[in-house]
Amino acid sequence: MTRNTRIARIRRSLAGIATVTIGLFAAQAIAQQPASIVVASTTSTEQSGLFGHILPQFKQATGIDVKVVALGTGQALDVGRRGDADVVFVHDADAERKFVDEGHGIEHRKVMYNDFVLIGPKDDPAAAKGKDITGALQKLAAANGNFVSRGDKSGTHAAELRYWKAAGVDNKGSGYKECGCGMGPALNMAASSGAYVLADRGTWLSFKNRADLAVLVEGDTRLFNQYGVMVVNPERHPHVKQAEARKFVEWVVSPAGQEAIAAYKIEGEQLFFPNAGQ
Repeated sequence: MTRNTRIARIRRSLAGIATVTIGLFAAQAIAQQPASIVVASTTSTEQSGLFGHILPQFKQATGIDVKVVALGTGQALDVGRRGDADVVFVHDADAERKFVDEGHGIEHRKVMYNDFVLIGPKDDPAAAKGKDITGALQKLAAANGNFVSRGDKSGTHAAELRYWKAAGVDNKGSGYKECGCGMGPALNMAASSGAYVLADRGTWLSFKNRADLAVLVEGDTRLFNQYGVMVVNPERHPHVKQAEARKFVEWVVSPAGQEAIAAYKIEGEQLFFPNAGQ
């Protein structure tokens, strides 16, 4: 064996050792990275502050980080359909059932509820105040009252459209405007223009820029607002982190998760009411 041949062999051996060593370090680095999941959710869980309250408790219990993609419910479900999230946490029961029936979601569970409220100017120029959401919308349409619709295929938007339909209103009046925006921006628009707007109570309670707005319609049983959670189907999207996603679903419906949800309050008022066991 020549000297050059021996040197070449030594170099190949050293290169092999270096490759193995780098591979071991890379594997160790990956193993040390905290587990994480993506949750596509409605804006109300984020903007109300609920996730800021419960997610640190979930991480403490499981070690799993959660990245939240906060969108309208329809958009959040579309994120799940594309496989760009591991969990979907939204509030449109009909759309959720369709999502599951089409094979996009599994482990569908009830989590909590609150209610929708009709917000408007305190002087209530359309005389909408009361406990009848359909009657209020009829008065708004007749008065051409200023109304800000989210117009974004969110759970709140879907509920609003159901109420207009139940009210038998086709022409919503010249004051009806769609913003194509989240709940917070819609409330800001209503506050700045003295308009009416349908909101989930959780976001309303956490909203600071109220100006002259107040709750005008509440207490109608049709304003009930149920939230559900599900794992994105790993058979459709094999990259979904199924084990971690299941842990999230299991935790939010567990006694610990339900207690964390119930404990979230603003100025002593509870925003969401757990009902996973019902």
